Amino acid sequence: MARIYMHSALTCSTNLGFHFRSSSSHLHLHLPRLIFPTSLTLPHAKTQSSWTGRRVVAMDSSGTDSSKELHVGLDSATEEEYATQSKLLEEFMSIPTIDKAWILSSVSGSQAMVVMSQANLLANKRRKFMLSALISKDETTSNQSSVNFHWTPFPVEMTGASAFVPSPSGLKLLVIRNPENESPTKFEIWSSSQLDKEFHIPQKVHGSVYLDGWFEGISWNSDETRVAYVAEEPSPPKPTFDHLGFYKKGTSSDKDIGSWKGQGDWEDEWGEAYAGKKQPALFVIDVDSGEVEHIKGVPRSISVGQVVWSPNSKGSAQYLVFAGWLGDKRKLGLKHCYNRPCAIYAVRCPEPKDDANEALPIHNLTKSISSGFCPRFSKDGKFLLFLSAKAAVDSGAHCSTESLHKISWPSDGKLPESTNIVDVIEVVNCPDDGCFPGLYVTGLLSDPWLSDGHTLILSSYWRSCRVILSLNLISGELSRVSPNDSDFSWSVLALDGDNVVAVSSSPVSVPEIKYGKKVLDPSGKPSWHWSTIRKPIFKCSEKVTSGLSSLQFKILKVPVSNVSECLTEGAKRPFEAIYVSSSETKENGKCDPLVVVLHGGPHTVAPCSFSKQLAYLSSIGYSLLIVNYRGSLGFGEDALQSVPGKIGSQDVNDVLSAVDHAVEMGLADPSRITVLGGSHGGFLTTHLIGQAPDKFVAAAARNPVCNIASMVGITDIPDWCFFEAYGDQTHYTEAPSPEDMSLFHQISPISHISKVKTPTLFLLGTVDLRVPISNGFQYVRALKEKGADVKVLVFPNDNHSLDRPQTDYESFLNIAVWFNKYCKL
Repeated sequence: MARIYMHSALTCSTNLGFHFRSSSSHLHLHLPRLIFPTSLTLPHAKTQSSWTGRRVVAMDSSGTDSSKELHVGLDSATEEEYATQSKLLEEFMSIPTIDKAWILSSVSGSQAMVVMSQANLLANKRRKFMLSALISKDETTSNQSSVNFHWTPFPVEMTGASAFVPSPSGLKLLVIRNPENESPTKFEIWSSSQLDKEFHIPQKVHGSVYLDGWFEGISWNSDETRVAYVAEEPSPPKPTFDHLGFYKKGTSSDKDIGSWKGQGDWEDEWGEAYAGKKQPALFVIDVDSGEVEHIKGVPRSISVGQVVWSPNSKGSAQYLVFAGWLGDKRKLGLKHCYNRPCAIYAVRCPEPKDDANEALPIHNLTKSISSGFCPRFSKDGKFLLFLSAKAAVDSGAHCSTESLHKISWPSDGKLPESTNIVDVIEVVNCPDDGCFPGLYVTGLLSDPWLSDGHTLILSSYWRSCRVILSLNLISGELSRVSPNDSDFSWSVLALDGDNVVAVSSSPVSVPEIKYGKKVLDPSGKPSWHWSTIRKPIFKCSEKVTSGLSSLQFKILKVPVSNVSECLTEGAKRPFEAIYVSSSETKENGKCDPLVVVLHGGPHTVAPCSFSKQLAYLSSIGYSLLIVNYRGSLGFGEDALQSVPGKIGSQDVNDVLSAVDHAVEMGLADPSRITVLGGSHGGFLTTHLIGQAPDKFVAAAARNPVCNIASMVGITDIPDWCFFEAYGDQTHYTEAPSPEDMSLFHQISPISHISKVKTPTLFLLGTVDLRVPISNGFQYVRALKEKGADVKVLVFPNDNHSLDRPQTDYESFLNIAVWFNKYCKL
């Protein structure tokens, strides 16, 4: 139900799926008749400090609620296993993640700034820090050893910082510190040697700056005097009552003694991850005076994001260009839902002569297309480029193949009534073998252009890998920048002139920084020479390095089992599964136990990149089968659109085909297969243990969709229920009929619950708006009623993603111990 990314972590923050991200859980183990205390202190590998896990809902094989029994301690063997596993998992979790990177040019050469984060388990947050490097290179040679990054000796921790945004020249750095309470938002302007300015923006001006990747937009103007950004608009006034309950007229302070604030009118929100967030609005701050201006003219029915400045032409007006989502009727869940209509808008930036109270006219630049986001201007300012998810909006799929478009930008700054939208990259329905499968980008660099001004560098999914692409907007030529023969995943971090700084990883290789130089062969054809930046910034412990060195992976082509039922040619093509295993031959010739890993969505993808959590499972003795069933991104629009209307059948059969394919190839022991999935991956997990009850010895489901009929009325994305059930969006209604509810139940895992006998671990977030916790609990209680072996971990402060550091850590520690128990590992 949304896009899935995988850099260095596995969470489930997609629409209905694992979000593989460097970000896509509480510790208790249920054993028959063994009851945990209400809290458990986890052993920590490197410090005597600790935190206490949450209470687990434990149910034994007799169906007895174990909370009624006498609490006892852990047996010594279980304690030892937790201690052993937690030490290794902590070493995997401590691997840092790159959040953003910039390359800044100066007279002394190029300098890299890399913002990274690392799990802080005790604080249950992510620690942010910055690492810098001077780049030296020999421009006279293409030798791969001619590029060096001279890193600073130590990173600098950016305590309390929410965002870092260098100015275009690299001479200024904007640091934003969002408040955690009602205190002001802080803006800091740094020069190369000191803090130059600091401004505190009170809540009556605006709330926190949006930094979520959707509404987020922070943009310096060309002369570096102003910054445009998106922040929460001020809270509307609430009614005040005195100590007797009498209404108080006029305004009053929140700190008035003897009074309280009423609730005020409820306002709709954008669903999952936006609970409590106010309407996003557009602001501009003067970095010299600190004066903040709320840009008027944007109706409240439009939620703004991704703002950029238009080119600064002499004598012409300058505009703020941004993406906007309509929320005038109902704000359905937005996070990872690309099927929400949106457009590119422009509003003239106010000038000193303008009336401060006058609303400036807003221009919709993309009226003729149902989706437009991520605006970027060309270097010469002649055209505006943007991405579109019109295939998702028009079909109803929450994520699908994207397209790329451009419009001409008037040199005089006078916007026409209508614009001519030119298609640059269109949707690919059925790609030929080895050919470009379509665009799956979701975002662009803030400056994605090479020095010629018309060559765009971007990252996109290409079947089960992520690749870097080069697009010449004049010739229309699209080519791969990352190596054609690589099964690793590659992502562009930043551009250094005409060179590319990227990160590359695989399921068995931690990320590495790569530097790509564009060179010409004797015929004048361009190619890319890649070198590895030798000093690693992703340092691992010896135990992690040793464990990874004994692993290998390959991408399997899995034939479609029901070709005769396919309506399109693209749906008949083989899908893929990533197989990760030990490279060492077992003495007895037996295979390691297998974990079948299922991404969510279903319209997401599990790319061939590093996941700390999955690498941990591999290192303790499991093989992995990561299935990109039909409906996944990266395989063309025909294959993606083949699963709506067939969820619970086609996607389930694809997973079973992949498992059978692995067994037939001798890659898996059929007596030791487990399954792990979240959201729609949890939907598949619970379907599989019902439809194939003898296939899996254990299962783990994270915030799974178990009963669409009970989910449709309370989820933030009810349209997903209709689209995936019926295969189109014409059936969607806020008032499902009895026939709708019957179909929803029929295609849900709960319809097969009478056959389930697989021991299953559930990980559920209490504040999940996408798949509310009641959905998982209904399924769990039904399993309890029939005496199945079940364990439930509940996380009171986690939403759908389950990606807070302690939650992530405890989830996979318990998954490992649960699987070990039933695989006898």
